[in-house]
Amino acid sequence: MIAVDTSVWIDFFRGRMPVVEKLAALLDRDQVTLPAPVKIEILSGARKAEGARLRRLLSALPVLYPTDDLWRRMETWVTAGSAAGQRFGVGDLLIAALAVEHGCTLWSLDCDFARMARLGMVTLAEM
Repeated sequence: MIAVDTSVWIDFFRGRMPVVEKLAALLDRDQVTLPAPVKIEILSGARKAEGARLRRLLSALPVLYPTDDLWRRMETWVTAGSAAGQRFGVGDLLIAALAVEHGCTLWSLDCDFARMARLGMVTLAEM
């Protein structure tokens, strides 16, 4: 399964190729999961007229929710990141930790996740 980040969804909804083709193929094969913070980011950024359609679309996907252990993992990552001279936002840490906790690779266009991957925190999908 692949946890898809907000940056990918934005390109998808804007019709940007090749993201549209790749994500559509993953959706057709039921290989997409949705981290809860990504769902919230998408819904909070939607225009009022698009809200109901987006909620219906996103409701078809499995949503990844955090557990207590996830927060401890994030705390460990903050310490490891700081030791390596890297800092990450809470939202990005949460999305990455959800992917790891649920055994998913992460597809993102955000370079912060590439930095996390270099530190061994998350595995990125090769798209």
